[in-house]
Amino acid sequence: MTVIDADTHVIETDQTWSYLSPSEQSFRPVIVTPRGEGGREYWYIDGKIRGLARQAVTAPDVSTLEVKLGRKMAAPQEARQGENVEVRLRHMDQLGVDIQVLWPTLFLERVADRAEVEVAVCRSYNRWLADIWQQGQGRLRWVSILPLSTMSEALAELRFAHEHGAVAVFMRGIEHDHLLHDPYFFPLYDDVCRLDMAVGVHAGNGNPYVRELLAQRNQPGTFWAYRMSSIGAFHSLVMAGLPDRFPTLRMVFVEIASQWVPWTLKDLARRLPQQRGRELPPNPMKAYRLYVACQSDDDLPYVLRYTGEDNMLMGTDYGHHDHAADLEGLRNLETSGGIEKEVYRKIVDDNPRAAYALSAAASRGEGGAVVDVLQP
Repeated sequence: MTVIDADTHVIETDQTWSYLSPSEQSFRPVIVTPRGEGGREYWYIDGKIRGLARQAVTAPDVSTLEVKLGRKMAAPQEARQGENVEVRLRHMDQLGVDIQVLWPTLFLERVADRAEVEVAVCRSYNRWLADIWQQGQGRLRWVSILPLSTMSEALAELRFAHEHGAVAVFMRGIEHDHLLHDPYFFPLYDDVCRLDMAVGVHAGNGNPYVRELLAQRNQPGTFWAYRMSSIGAFHSLVMAGLPDRFPTLRMVFVEIASQWVPWTLKDLARRLPQQRGRELPPNPMKAYRLYVACQSDDDLPYVLRYTGEDNMLMGTDYGHHDHAADLEGLRNLETSGGIEKEVYRKIVDDNPRAAYALSAAASRGEGGAVVDVLQP
């Protein structure tokens, strides 16, 4: 059985921007330490502070890591930051994980106002991930970052990403001034389908005005601004009939847990007949090719009644150390998730493989070495 972690992260560093061309050096993100912030460091991009940088935490060396890890145990920093792929692969072996799908950290919010800056930053990030993928022995797949304010550039980056190990396109619940069912994105969805990739909707918000509004007196405000915007995107794209318009499009919703799915599907079942004149299909997640990543403490026996067994994944949030992080989540799911072994196998193997179009199973051989890796 392959064990696939559907949501892990890399932390951007100065190395991430080393792929900028000479003409783009003025756009290079830099790290700043504002006064009154207790020494915390942030990325400064296109004239604004955009997000935390160098989120250092202490962790034991992988070579001495004990088998039993605590829920909040941090991954080694050089693994989190993509600086040492070998260390990350060894840590994956100790966690019992064959494949990780890598998502960004900085890009949960909009990173640039000017289109030319967004293009340059996204392009550099994607080439950084392509290099990590090449070192990853087929075990590190990734989600591409596209400059969505410039569709022609976004489609060009999509093709590069597909050729270099990417399995999905990163999107937030709100993208700039667009919702995900906006016809503006139809050319993107056409190409995603043609390339047999997925759209990955991660907790986040690409509209700075809405993001700041929802965080007022509620810092950091990520539940409302990040998670609820993703749930709203799920609801709206079904109401708008996007899965019918793109009958092979797969969409993966991660880092928003899964408890919201029953409530959302029940609401859609009431609204669709009244407002759209159509019924929700019997198994809407499967019919519409929608996947959701659970957390190990979700009430899965209940949630699976609504999602079905074929559209649930799990991510550990590897690389982060916030409330969603659970390095032992995949093991905890097997031992205390309240689900049958066959359902567990689907969640960690069959379902992420189908969602991300990973073509072959992988298994760890003697000493944890992967003997049959997933191919692009």
